[in-house]
Amino acid sequence: MAEKSQDPKEYVTVAEFIEPVFAQMAKGALESAGIESFLEGEHGNSLLGPAFWAHLQVHRQDEEAARAILDAADASDDASTAELDASDTKDNQDDPI
Repeated sequence: MAEKSQDPKEYVTVAEFIEPVFAQMAKGALESAGIESFLEGEHGNSLLGPAFWAHLQVHRQDEEAARAILDAADASDDASTAELDASDTKDNQDDPI
C-alpha cells in the first residue's frame, strides 16, 4: 500500500495548553522566530475553562523547529524555577526561626 505524501503546509499540533495565557506566550515565541502558528480551541478554553485545551499548531514543515523552540523555552523556565527555589532555600536558612 502506498504511503500518502504529507503536505508541508498541513498543520500539526506541537503543544496543548489548558491556560490561555501560556498558549499565547508559546505562540508569541514561535512567531518571534518567524514560524507561522495558530491556536485551535483558544476561545472555547476561555469560555469553559478546563473543558477545552488550546492546541498550538504550525505547518508540518516547521514542526521540528517549533518543537525545538518550545523545548528550549520549557528548559529555560525549569532552570529559572530551580534558581528561584535555590534562592528561597538559601534565604530561609539565613532567617532565624
